[in-house]
Amino acid sequence: MVEDQEQKENQHTLSDESENIEALKKSLIEANDKYIRLYADFENYKKFAVKNKEEQLKYASEPLIKDLLTVIDHLELALQHSANNDASSQLAEGVQLTLKELKTVLEKYGLADIQALGKPFDPLIHHAMTQIESEDAEENAVVQELRKGYMFKDRVIRASLVGVAKKPS
Repeated sequence: MVEDQEQKENQHTLSDESENIEALKKSLIEANDKYIRLYADFENYKKFAVKNKEEQLKYASEPLIKDLLTVIDHLELALQHSANNDASSQLAEGVQLTLKELKTVLEKYGLADIQALGKPFDPLIHHAMTQIESEDAEENAVVQELRKGYMFKDRVIRASLVGVAKKPS
């Protein structure tokens, strides 16, 4: 009888140990799963942080370039006004050279003109200011450029202000 009781206690102890082992295995699996998910989240965050940093470095000079666009506009305006005046031809030549050099430097850093005239209207790079009746141009083609647009690397930093053709009514 004492042997039977000891045997029952041993079976009960083995059963408890088996349950404890199963609970520990389950806990280990859950902890490992949490670790794997956390590690994946961390790896994704690292990739995001690197991409974000590269993006910031790539476009760090964008505010300066945007501010310089008004300088380009003013130089181009000065050239337009001096075109009618023969007395200022030397000054106009100097302004022309300055404008050319400024554009060359900015192009080196990623600035590019948006070519608008004669192209189909694209709302991603053009801002329509007016519609102009025209029999010669295709419908929705850009026929007038009111202000030049610019791209910086692969972003539009200033859309072209344009007049778009429409067929006469």
